[in-house]
Amino acid sequence: MHGALDVTDPQTDHHHEALLAAAMALSGRRLAILTGAGISTDSGIPDYRGEGTRQRSRRPVRFAEYVASEHARKRYWARAYVGWPRLRDAAPNPGHVLVGDLVKNSRAVGCITQNVDGLHQRGGADPVVELHGALRLVRCLSCERIVDRDALQAELSARNPDWSADAGRDKDAPDGDVDLDDGDIDRFVVVDCVCGGSLKPAVVFFGENVAPPVVGEAWALLARASGLLVLGTSLEVFSGRRFVLEANKRGLPIVLINRGPTRADDIVTVKIDGGVAPSLAALFG
Repeated sequence: MHGALDVTDPQTDHHHEALLAAAMALSGRRLAILTGAGISTDSGIPDYRGEGTRQRSRRPVRFAEYVASEHARKRYWARAYVGWPRLRDAAPNPGHVLVGDLVKNSRAVGCITQNVDGLHQRGGADPVVELHGALRLVRCLSCERIVDRDALQAELSARNPDWSADAGRDKDAPDGDVDLDDGDIDRFVVVDCVCGGSLKPAVVFFGENVAPPVVGEAWALLARASGLLVLGTSLEVFSGRRFVLEANKRGLPIVLINRGPTRADDIVTVKIDGGVAPSLAALFG
């Protein structure tokens, strides 16, 4: 679907027209909802590509590096140890609640999310397909044992009694991460699995593939929908963008709400450049 209506100023008549166009495009449709980090920024969780994010010094740990390097694992867990409480304590914002309402009221068949914060479930959405996993769980790379993240946090605290959980709190980064100096990282003690294997958060790292069963769940959800609502994602990552491409191929109406450009602006039916929660409230509130 080409020639999408793109709106940037929420105060203009043009924006009102876009909301009407979006409502008409989705009228009578059961929606699949695809979300990204932009829906969680109002909950205090930074996104990857939003304003100010590109200026951070942060370099995400890649999967191959994590597996091969003890220092990389120290780096990950030191930063995650400081960042986890803020992500764990984040509350669903009105955008999450509105998505939950759409699912509960059968306007949507469910939510496919690229986020790992668990806020959609707490906002009332069910089912939720977590494409990139969930930070609330930790998995052993050797024996596949699953550990609760809070339980691991307690053990990390016991192993690092002199470590300040407030270090770097002014440098919050996406997905419960913070920016820390290497000098601090070197003295952090990492906790391994009881089997001796390395523990890794149950999320998809850069350089790692989404598990086929998870992708299958997402495709099954999209197959039940007659429209697609995309919220808070630049669609830079193919794991999410593929569903927009398939919806376009099927001729489904696609409404996209995001601050700034995305990689699907040229194929969606309506693009609204703005905040997720207020735009959703205008459409469905």
